[in-house]
Amino acid sequence: MKTKTVELVATPREPHFVGDGFRVHNFIPRGFRLDMQRMDPFLLLDYNSPFTFPPTDTPKGVGVHPHRGFETVTIAYQGKIEHHDSHGGGGIIGEGDVQWMTAASGILHKEFHEKEWSKTAGVFQMVQLWVNLPQKDKMSTPKYQAIVNSEINRYELENKAGIIEVISGDYNGTKGAASTFTPIHMLNAKLNKGGKTVFHFPSDYNTFLLVIKGNIVINGKEEVFTDHLALMANDGEVFEIEAMDDAIVLVLSGEPINEPIAAHGPFVMNTKEEIMQAFSDYNSGKFGYLE
Repeated sequence: MKTKTVELVATPREPHFVGDGFRVHNFIPRGFRLDMQRMDPFLLLDYNSPFTFPPTDTPKGVGVHPHRGFETVTIAYQGKIEHHDSHGGGGIIGEGDVQWMTAASGILHKEFHEKEWSKTAGVFQMVQLWVNLPQKDKMSTPKYQAIVNSEINRYELENKAGIIEVISGDYNGTKGAASTFTPIHMLNAKLNKGGKTVFHFPSDYNTFLLVIKGNIVINGKEEVFTDHLALMANDGEVFEIEAMDDAIVLVLSGEPINEPIAAHGPFVMNTKEEIMQAFSDYNSGKFGYLE
């Protein structure tokens, strides 16, 4: 197999707040080589690097807003998040948990720091992704997958190198709990200092790594530091990462959908006309009701 090389390493942008509860660095979409077309099927990546929130009796977060045409995936590394949507989905995710919401034909949702966690608060760290849906599934029924950490399958690496948590897709035959519309590998590599592991993905899959904790070396030569993103080139199938110290690396690889992308605000469809229809449907109440 041919080695998949590093195309670029992206530094975190200056953070901004989404609502009053998510202080994020935006990596996708972001200019040349990190736009929606290049990163297909990944439309957006916001990373809330570790940030300390003060205690409050009024949970911080984002109020009711709509989505159509894609899925949102939230991975909690520290802190707790509470979610509610107009299709009846919702719940609390804590450290190591994942919530996977399929907006599809249209949904309203809100997400806040969990009420009891907010009273003491502390360090909050999370990732939110938008994952595109193929045209045939964009108007399917919304759904919600709550994946608690105890349900995430793990692959134990040799030589006490660490573990791979498989959220979706697979790693060496260990399957992820999340169901996806297109092939998507979503893995947390939790490596001990000096630990190494190898990943295999088809060359045409768009692949990138976000270093959540620690520092790593890719293919024995490219250093990637905490809070940085490494985009892998579509020039091979296999690459190695080594932890320079105890590390957590979010590894994402997906088969591109290769369909037109029309995105505006909270909606991602295939044409401008479909975006206009989404706004019309939202304004006429077809996305349901949520307080």
